[in-house]
Amino acid sequence: MKIFRISFQQILVIALISAITGFHFLPDESKKNEILVKLILQGLRYSHFQSKTVNDELSKKIFDLYIKRLDQGKRFLLKSDIAHLSNYQYQIDNQFIDGEFYFFNISNELISKRVKEAESYYEEILSAPFEFSSDEVVELDGEKLPFAVSKDQLKEYWRLTLKYQVLARLVEKSDEQEKNKKDTVKLKTFEQLEEEARNKVKSLHKDWFHRLSQITRNDRLAQYINCIVNLWDPHTSYFPPKDKENFDIQMSGKFEGIGATLQEKDGHIKVAEIIPGSASWRQGLLAQGDEILKVGQGDEEPIDVVDMRVDEVVKFIRGKKGTIVRLTVKKKDGNTQIIPITRDVVIIEETFAKTAIIRSDKLKSTIAYIHLPKFYADFNNPTGRFCAKDIKIELLKIRKEKINGIIIDLRNNGGGSLQDVVDMAGLFIPSGPVVQVKTFQKGPQVYEDRDTAVFYRGPLLIMVNSFSASASEILAAAMQDYGRAVILGSTSTFGKGTVQRIFNLDDFLRNSYGDSLKPLGSMMLTVQKFYRINGTTTQLKGVTPDLVLPYEYNEIKTGEKELEYPLEWDEINSLQFEKWKSRPNYEELNKKMLKRVTSDPFFMSVDEKAKRLKKQQEKTNSTLTLEKFIKEKKQNEDGNKGITDVMKENSDLSLRSLSEDEIEIKSDSTKQARREIWFKNLKKDPYIYESMSVLKDMQ
Repeated sequence: MKIFRISFQQILVIALISAITGFHFLPDESKKNEILVKLILQGLRYSHFQSKTVNDELSKKIFDLYIKRLDQGKRFLLKSDIAHLSNYQYQIDNQFIDGEFYFFNISNELISKRVKEAESYYEEILSAPFEFSSDEVVELDGEKLPFAVSKDQLKEYWRLTLKYQVLARLVEKSDEQEKNKKDTVKLKTFEQLEEEARNKVKSLHKDWFHRLSQITRNDRLAQYINCIVNLWDPHTSYFPPKDKENFDIQMSGKFEGIGATLQEKDGHIKVAEIIPGSASWRQGLLAQGDEILKVGQGDEEPIDVVDMRVDEVVKFIRGKKGTIVRLTVKKKDGNTQIIPITRDVVIIEETFAKTAIIRSDKLKSTIAYIHLPKFYADFNNPTGRFCAKDIKIELLKIRKEKINGIIIDLRNNGGGSLQDVVDMAGLFIPSGPVVQVKTFQKGPQVYEDRDTAVFYRGPLLIMVNSFSASASEILAAAMQDYGRAVILGSTSTFGKGTVQRIFNLDDFLRNSYGDSLKPLGSMMLTVQKFYRINGTTTQLKGVTPDLVLPYEYNEIKTGEKELEYPLEWDEINSLQFEKWKSRPNYEELNKKMLKRVTSDPFFMSVDEKAKRLKKQQEKTNSTLTLEKFIKEKKQNEDGNKGITDVMKENSDLSLRSLSEDEIEIKSDSTKQARREIWFKNLKKDPYIYESMSVLKDMQ
């Protein structure tokens, strides 16, 4: 008897095709959305790691999550609105299965109406000065507020919130004036400062409500669908077409366009930044602050983009390399100019790994510091940038340097490509398993390094914090289990132990539909869970570093366990693997580190701040009395002063680029300037100096 094995992708294809075989050519939007949710439901049923029954219990949870996200601050909907919507809380499951949107349509119309009404609230409230002598308190956590029972109570919520925002800006302006006062400059009165603060808050809300008015039904539909799929887990998501494009840019570190960052202000689209090295930067005509009035493709008639959403304008400006876009812009001097720009590949350098050689004379040590912001990969281009290949190249360059150790900085690295982290781990070990990956109802699959070559054998330290997640945790866990590296960081990493795959929903449409339903967008499904080679998962618990340093967020609730509906922690069988022979004495390293840290002014201040942040997280309200507000603000600033006072450039550190990179960087003034800023920031980072001290102890 033959056994046929099919992958979960094949199962998904079969399921999704069967889900839409009952449809014929359906050109209208409602039928398109019907097909969309049925495709998504089949994906959840057949390919998600966790099986769930779509029933009334699930429907109620979806309803609660949707209402929470629809009006998080309780600034729009009334208690009566929630009561009305609650009539449908046990019907969402049936509507989801049938591809119906009755509940969503009602809620969308209702929130649109309430947002429009609230627009008049802020305008009315901010039209008159506030007084700050009455003993009022505002609750800043919307979850602790009940929905307003009347429009009068809702207006009161708005009044207290706006008063808080004005008070905060007023005190800030007063502090700035006191700090910068001169005998020759007439000081502004309290009334003048209050009016300025109020006008600023009014301007911010005007922009905010303008953005709210531009939210389309499809935008809210995507939010609604994500409330449904997030019940399976927080990382399963639906991406509308434009969101998938942005995700690809983040992962690959590149896109095709002109290289200008845009922002919207009062309905006007302005250039916020020109990306160095981009097409617009090389041409030199487009400048920061230019207002974009029209966008034209080649010789075509330009389109007026005034009052258009930023993402829509971006869609017109981006395009294939080599094509021309013509921008009609208003310069700061008021003159109008047409600027033709030939699109090109825009490289976002901040995405990629980079290395610095750092020398400390006091420690008598020279190390290579590698900063890896994410585990990037160009999934759409096999010849594109992949972080494992880049790190391999960096290690080959480092071999030519005289160093005492390597630091890999994974702080704030949210993860990325699974295959790349496996390949990267293999650069530091002869061969062996790196991670175990388990699919729903299947045994674990072992990802291992089969290459016996080791590209670096010396002392290795990996820096992590509570925002190091996913692939970062795989690398840290593998190096920890092998004893190959010392893991240094906060109390634990983020705790994301799941693997996602992205499916283009257009791929599952039958040919008979043609392009009439495209694009449907993409779906990111949690299809696997990963486990350390010791059998435990990093899910929820993360990786506990070998050496724990004081961090601001050590005492507060962060990470995967604080998200809604995360997958559970569990464990499977451990694998056999050979530990690294020259492992350090962790107990001795910890003793030496604690001796330094407990008497270090910076780390002592950070420890105190962590305790304050915990209290602040628990205290979600604020006084609206001027004197009390100033007192609380001063207490917080005094607490932070200890940190800022000692965060100065460490004169003991000298930094340079890798020898192989020096010529290229020195020939490019932009790269040189950016590198100098980076070096300056590294010198101010006490965590790097302590990491170097630990590396010194390892020698």
